[in-house]
Amino acid sequence: MAHTEGTCDERFEAVRDTLAASLDTDDVGASVAVYVDGEPVVDTWGGYADAERTRPWERDTITNVWSTTKTMTALCALILADRGDIDLDAPVAKYWPEFAAAGKEKLLLRHVLGHTAGLSAWHKPVMLEQLYDWPTVTALLAEQAPSSEPGVVGAYHAVTQGYLIGEVVRRVTGRGLGRFFAEEVAGPLGADFHIGLAAEHDHRVAPIIPARTRAPEFEARGPGNPPIPPEAANTEAWRRADVPSVSGFGNARSVAAVQSILASGGQVRGVRLLSAAGCERVLKEQFLGEDQILGTRMRYGMGYALRGRTCSWGGWGGSIVVIDFDRHMTVSYVMNQMIEQGPLGDDRGLSVVMAAYSGL
Repeated sequence: MAHTEGTCDERFEAVRDTLAASLDTDDVGASVAVYVDGEPVVDTWGGYADAERTRPWERDTITNVWSTTKTMTALCALILADRGDIDLDAPVAKYWPEFAAAGKEKLLLRHVLGHTAGLSAWHKPVMLEQLYDWPTVTALLAEQAPSSEPGVVGAYHAVTQGYLIGEVVRRVTGRGLGRFFAEEVAGPLGADFHIGLAAEHDHRVAPIIPARTRAPEFEARGPGNPPIPPEAANTEAWRRADVPSVSGFGNARSVAAVQSILASGGQVRGVRLLSAAGCERVLKEQFLGEDQILGTRMRYGMGYALRGRTCSWGGWGGSIVVIDFDRHMTVSYVMNQMIEQGPLGDDRGLSVVMAAYSGL
């Protein structure tokens, strides 16, 4: 069985064994973390940071987690709502007046968080390089008409959601999403997660390894708008960019450390970011039905998928975080080897989550 490093409470040895088994089969390098009541009970990692298997995955190795970044962006909106700086039931245009164009004057912030804003992609062609030009892509969204009545149709906003939330954050706080997150969330929690990665961290990055084969759903969907090849995550431009839906860099420890705030009533390790009621707001259902982009039945809350009193989301290729409100548990899995088995990923992260539940 593959060798793993780190710590693991004896109750959760099945989690460590699951990671080791995955490193023996599908994974190249990966990390897993489990937090209970805001404290780490599993913090383990193993494998390699490069496809050639020459550089070990270390304690401080980080990698791009794709859409797991959305949980960080949603958390920023929830914090501002809890402070009273924004109202999730208010129109986006209250904070971003230009956004009222093309019939969007009644489109609410909660529609954006619940993937029902009707802005799942840009109508005009957008190239990868334009994602690094914040004013351009947000202006395009502001002038665009929604493709469906806001609040009605669920359609996963894979890339646009981060810009929509991020522009509201910028208008309200005067700070970009990445900076707000660093100063108000990651900094206070001491979490090694970055939206817009500084060059000083480049030596710690495990490059993304693209999936060997594409899922039929991805093949049928085509390149998307904008077309984002997996290799883009390994470029300097991507690392420096503030793309709040998909460009976050971290590891399982940092993902779980941040998201454990929701499982702990808004306070962990002496730091309070949310009230208990502010945490519960995540669980307010925004949509239940078939998502037109993912092609599967989804239940969306405020920025997360819901199942009972559990919220979660994952990233393209496999990363995932699950937050269980009743069990006060957060589980995260982050890796560099992407696998595409379908629109909701593969079963590596799910296997880790199930192993964590077996320890309770």
